Amino acid sequence: MRHVIDQAVAWQRSGIRFAMATVLRTWGSAPHAPGASMLVGEDGRIVGSVSGGCVESAVCAIAEEVLAGAAPTVERWGVGDEDAFEAGLTCGGTIEVLIREVGPEVPLDRIAADLAAGVPVALVTPVGGGGLAVGGGTVTGSLGDPQADRAAVQAAEGMLGRAASGLVTSGNAAADGTACAPERELLVQSFAPQPQLLIFGAAEFARPLAGIGAALGHRVMVCDARPAFAAPERFPMADEVVTDRPDRWFRTREDLVDATTAVCVLTHDHRFDVPVLALALRSRAGYVGAMGSRRTHEDRLARLRAAGAAEAEIARLRSPIGLDLGGRGPEETAVSIMAEIIAVRRGGSGLPLTLRPGPVHIV
Repeated sequence: MRHVIDQAVAWQRSGIRFAMATVLRTWGSAPHAPGASMLVGEDGRIVGSVSGGCVESAVCAIAEEVLAGAAPTVERWGVGDEDAFEAGLTCGGTIEVLIREVGPEVPLDRIAADLAAGVPVALVTPVGGGGLAVGGGTVTGSLGDPQADRAAVQAAEGMLGRAASGLVTSGNAAADGTACAPERELLVQSFAPQPQLLIFGAAEFARPLAGIGAALGHRVMVCDARPAFAAPERFPMADEVVTDRPDRWFRTREDLVDATTAVCVLTHDHRFDVPVLALALRSRAGYVGAMGSRRTHEDRLARLRAAGAAEAEIARLRSPIGLDLGGRGPEETAVSIMAEIIAVRRGGSGLPLTLRPGPVHIV
């Protein structure tokens, strides 16, 4: 969603009218989760997706009608014998999509500013139009009524606390208990800062890993104590390239590490990898992996124990790093590492989908 919001802000600032289509609800094997959005500009440009391509043409046609003056609408698409190849979801799921024009009253600038500052924020949009932004204890925008705003803020804060997006029904008593805000359905879209990918060891394997991590929406940092390796031109997709001892750099940023952070240690040198791994395994990082052979792994475990690492911390270590894809070379190794990071973050099994029962897309 980050690139969708960035484009929406740019169009809003430039005075370009556009419609936004957003997934409200899903059933079965839906391609995208609630909150996924697609923009249709008045000039015909399209950004984002609500179905991975299945119903985008139909969404565009309705968006053009909305921009021509039609009312906001909620549409549902599913798979059926007659529409599977026309405007249906061939993957077998069903999605419900809100299509509305986003006007200048919707505080998209606030959403973009909070995202840039690393502050979680939610955008609340009624089906009929308007909107407000909630995050960091402040509210920007209005739904046109103080009671409705209070109800919307409560609904948004509950969703934002779970980093969830979707449709909610709001309607609460006023602060003095004398009146109630009328119930209405609201779309809440939660936005959180980019997950971090911290790569220690700027060897050849780090280059494609940085690129794939950036393409998947991570804020990528590469750190190596060797200046010749930690050269920014070697990592054009990285947000930060640092020449420093990995453990020393990690200590300065440890308070910024959270459950969405992935730490990949590719140094192949126990003088560098053991100190930073000891710190990372004690941190809040959701994923900690280290490259090396099984022999290197066993030696690394002994050194971590000697350095005082607890068994519960050592059990968190993903080493040798990555899923078994049978790949070769830096690029395919990078794919296996990112595949494991995704599986750990999303709770995936890492098994082929042919062996996994149930829906293909989990939302």
